[in-house]
Amino acid sequence: MEKNERVKLSQWDALMLEGLRAYGWSDEELLRRVRERDLPKDTSMFEFDYQALAEWAAAEPELFRSAVTNGYSIKYNTLGGLRSWILVACGFEPEVIREPGHEAVIAELTPEQKERLASVMSFGWVIREEAGKPGVYRIEPLQRG
Repeated sequence: MEKNERVKLSQWDALMLEGLRAYGWSDEELLRRVRERDLPKDTSMFEFDYQALAEWAAAEPELFRSAVTNGYSIKYNTLGGLRSWILVACGFEPEVIREPGHEAVIAELTPEQKERLASVMSFGWVIREEAGKPGVYRIEPLQRG
């Protein structure tokens, strides 16, 4: 892996990692807890199995450490996956539009949240500020054609 290249995670592994980040642990604390399997039972609607994340981390310790400390990108995003990532990572439910040809996730994001989302999204998605609504963004598939 190139020095500046980010680890690519599945959407589900990224959600589990963000679920653990929500506890407010430092990177080192998160790495230690995963390594020692000192992990909480998830009671959210997602019912994350953090032991499965620990299995992956044990099999690929350098990749996992890099994902935690240097960031990651998601291999392939879906509309529902982006909604879930915002819910888990930012702590609120964004609006989802499922109208064919106009699919999007709409969320009010701080500049930091927007940059973080942009850094993890898979190729094929774009973030656009809604006209006349500062801080409100439309996350949508890149239009081809």
